[in-house]
Amino acid sequence: MSRPSDHFDSKPADVGDNITQPKLGFVGWLRWFWRQLTSMRTALFLLLLLAIAAVPGSLVPQRSSDPNGVTQYFRDNPDLAPALDKIQAFDVYSSAWFSAIYLLLFISLIGCVIPRTKHHLLALRAKPPKTPVRLNRLAGFTTRRAPVGTDASAAIDSASALLKSSGYRVARFESVGEKSVSAERGYLRETGNLVFHSALVGILITVGFGSGFGFSGQRVLVEGQTFVNTVSSFDSFNPGRFFDDTSLEPFKLTLDDFQVKYEQKVDTKSFGMPLDFTANVSVTDRGQEPRPGEVKVNHPLRTGGTDIYLLGNGYAPTITVKDPAGAVVFTDSIPFLPQDANLTSVGVVKVPDGLAEQLGMIGFFYPTQDTTASGAYYSSFPDLQYPMLTLNVYKGDLGINDGVPTSVYALDTDKLTQLTGGKTGVDSIELKPGESQELPNGLGSVTFDNQSPDAAVGDFSGTVLRFASFDIHRDPTQGWVLLFAVLVLLGLLTSLFVPRRRVWVKAITNDDGSVRLEYAGLARGEDPTLESAVSSIADKHAAQLPVTEDLAPNPNQT
Repeated sequence: MSRPSDHFDSKPADVGDNITQPKLGFVGWLRWFWRQLTSMRTALFLLLLLAIAAVPGSLVPQRSSDPNGVTQYFRDNPDLAPALDKIQAFDVYSSAWFSAIYLLLFISLIGCVIPRTKHHLLALRAKPPKTPVRLNRLAGFTTRRAPVGTDASAAIDSASALLKSSGYRVARFESVGEKSVSAERGYLRETGNLVFHSALVGILITVGFGSGFGFSGQRVLVEGQTFVNTVSSFDSFNPGRFFDDTSLEPFKLTLDDFQVKYEQKVDTKSFGMPLDFTANVSVTDRGQEPRPGEVKVNHPLRTGGTDIYLLGNGYAPTITVKDPAGAVVFTDSIPFLPQDANLTSVGVVKVPDGLAEQLGMIGFFYPTQDTTASGAYYSSFPDLQYPMLTLNVYKGDLGINDGVPTSVYALDTDKLTQLTGGKTGVDSIELKPGESQELPNGLGSVTFDNQSPDAAVGDFSGTVLRFASFDIHRDPTQGWVLLFAVLVLLGLLTSLFVPRRRVWVKAITNDDGSVRLEYAGLARGEDPTLESAVSSIADKHAAQLPVTEDLAPNPNQT
């Protein structure tokens, strides 16, 4: 096919021609970087990146919450741990790279919210746009014929009142031969969107900075023991970055007793499962009388501006050691750490003074002692049905005189000599509540004290004390986090379910004096109900149109 005679080919670009663009310069690059940072796409990417960056914090122990776990990790992984420490894997949430992502996300969200808020406020003050010339191009277009004698102005007045009562903002427009009303609604959708993002910024602020004024501490209490809310009384204490010791509210917490209910039905698979844990405590606030309280799982006790949570529990056998002359050199209720669901527990006893040599004992406690086919002991039920305590005795240097802190739940046996159990050929010491036995080599004796000496034969309930571990937590931002979380949810629901739309009603006066009504709408986003909404408005409007009296007949008409 031949080209037209007036066809003109553009001149091909020369090989050496280059497109010249203006240089951005320093300010231009800053503006470009700011626009990229404050885009919603970047904010979503940073939010995802923050979630990914938090993953290492759950894979390895953190110094802020589990310093002993970090120490143990270094012992178990001497080659890997130093490399992870260099990239701050044990301090994820305070690391430079995590903080950088956190701050960039914070700045990005603020950069998104402020311009959109300004634009939204201007949009709220602006009147609805002018009615389009051709409504038949829009969604839900429909027409109605006004009753005979209807005035166009009255029809638009009626439409304006109807739209206002439906929550629309309205504006009237007039032109030759037609009158119209423009209405819009759904700005609450953008308001909800802004509330969502503003509340998200609020959560970042309160979690990132406000939590620095709180603290978290743990304390193990045996029945009858008392805790005083001072830093030195905690077993472990993790203060926030801005925490001040003077902010601790003084109070005392006494563990009166610890009650546990177990499933007793043998014919069920849940036999032995705990049904309820209750720590009955007495709380004494400053200047107040002691008051009773309860701490249950998922039901913390609040006092002194702190929340007290129940973390764990177990048995704390009371062990007394006497020297060869019968003098007491050690007595204490030792928390034994549970090893299984039936509370087979392990504990450590350290006797540094009073005997010819330092003494250490690793004990195993069985609430209901039973024996396997191979002769090994185990606990067949978590309650005190047939309690048994076994002790392996060691002598030597306990390593507590070097000034290096050691765990009360561990015994380093490398420099100790084992006296009972294992390969020594000497049976481990076995004790039931109230029984005593001589220590090897004439070192003295050890007694498993019976807490209920008047109990009936075979009744071991209450013979061994129980312990409970508590987490004492103070977070002054809890109320703010809850508020912002509620605002996030409300803002999200509003932005998802409130449609934003525009509706127009036009009254056109025909040459014969009749009035034709046109209705149409325009969705600002997804709005599957728009057409039905326009049709509903048309039906309601037609039903309430004012009708004037019929015109008087023309006297000249025959």
